[in-house]
Amino acid sequence: MKKLIDIQNLVKQFDDQVVLNNINLYINENEFITLLGPSGCGKTTLLRLIGGFETLDEGKILFEDKNIADIPAHKRPINTVFQKYALFPHLNVYQNIAFGLKMKKMPKETIEQEVLKALEMVKLKGYESRNIKTLSGGQQQRVAIARALVNKPKVLLLDEPLAALDLKLRQDMQYELKEMQRALGITFIFVTHDQEEALTMSDTVVVMNEGHILQIGTPIDIYNEPKNRFVASFIGESNILPATMIKDYKVNILNTEYTCVDHGFGEQTPVEVVIRPEDIELKPAQGGIEGLVTDVIFKGVHYEIIVMVGTIEFIIHSTLSQTVGTQVSITFEPEAIHVMRR
Repeated sequence: MKKLIDIQNLVKQFDDQVVLNNINLYINENEFITLLGPSGCGKTTLLRLIGGFETLDEGKILFEDKNIADIPAHKRPINTVFQKYALFPHLNVYQNIAFGLKMKKMPKETIEQEVLKALEMVKLKGYESRNIKTLSGGQQQRVAIARALVNKPKVLLLDEPLAALDLKLRQDMQYELKEMQRALGITFIFVTHDQEEALTMSDTVVVMNEGHILQIGTPIDIYNEPKNRFVASFIGESNILPATMIKDYKVNILNTEYTCVDHGFGEQTPVEVVIRPEDIELKPAQGGIEGLVTDVIFKGVHYEIIVMVGTIEFIIHSTLSQTVGTQVSITFEPEAIHVMRR
């Protein structure tokens, strides 16, 4: 893949507060990359810096090897879809989408051709004359996307565009946006605090917290191989436990020795291990890690089972229910154990 955007040693602060601290990140052509993290972690500020809506304090933003830090937003080959959509309420659907092309003084015939093409792409053909105020949230979002895409940007920035939608519509739009990105072959940079959204849509996920990038990887890597406690706890549900790395491929968890697939941590090293809830199997008490079933919640596709081992709580996801008050053994395969440095 060809590198499109290269962010180098970027620093941004508001007043005396550093909101982005030495950010280094590159983004490839035709990539769907998601900036993921809690509110206030700096992801939207980073998006706004890429779009030209904020000025950086230190560092560079290279676009095709050219520093664009001093280029104003309207001159960058980048368009943005904001969380609030920012549509013009006094213009109809066609006029909203055509607005940017009219500003470029394109021929009327070309504008019509491009607008109709964009409407078809977002599945709003026939909505040209509709008043913006009569559209649903999902339809308004599609108009905002069409308005951005009609300008044929090399990069589309999306700042939590699904946040205002209900759950079912959000899920539908996740798949539609991904399909749209594949069909268009342009780079999408997407901001969200929703882990499921990031895992569902992205080629690459960038996990951020407190102005730092903590991990970059594919959704599978981020989920299965978190680099630290924050990533492990923020991405999905996790059981994070204190442990000791006895030697390569051997780890002691709660006074029980297990074979694992990790190595390179040294011998008798204090570590933490992550075990995902769906990777645990419960069996009748038979030694090893034993605990008491204290709660069982039906979640639709699985049961969420809480097992207390002394003061430590385990979360287990299983298609099989358990009886509250039962003593059980917690078992898992070596591949389910992920070792992290403390």
